[in-house]
Amino acid sequence: QVQLVESGGGLVQAGDSLRLSCAASRRTFGSGAMGWFRQAPGKEREFVAAISWSGALVYYADSVKGRFTISRDNAKNTVYLQMNSLKPEDTAVYYCAAGYVASRTATGYNNWGQGTQVTVSS
Repeated sequence: QVQLVESGGGLVQAGDSLRLSCAASRRTFGSGAMGWFRQAPGKEREFVAAISWSGALVYYADSVKGRFTISRDNAKNTVYLQMNSLKPEDTAVYYCAAGYVASRTATGYNNWGQGTQVTVSS
């Protein structure tokens, strides 16, 4: 079982940047794909970004493409989500997830973090 802990959330203004981190507890972090999802109040959880274990494959939701960047450091067992040009509609709880292959669907992941709140004011 991989334990995932997100950090880096907070309250920012529109146009600002944040970098989320997700630290995994297992040494074999480097053999799994990682993803970021988010859930806004009253809405379903939605895909944000995913990265394969090697980092060669990355996927983004259309709503964040060009603004967000997913990356990973397997030596540190950590995946990152750099979020630039934040908008109020990016406000949500952001979750990282671990799976076997990079996927745009939540069912593709079998381990989830507890989430970190990102709030973007206008």
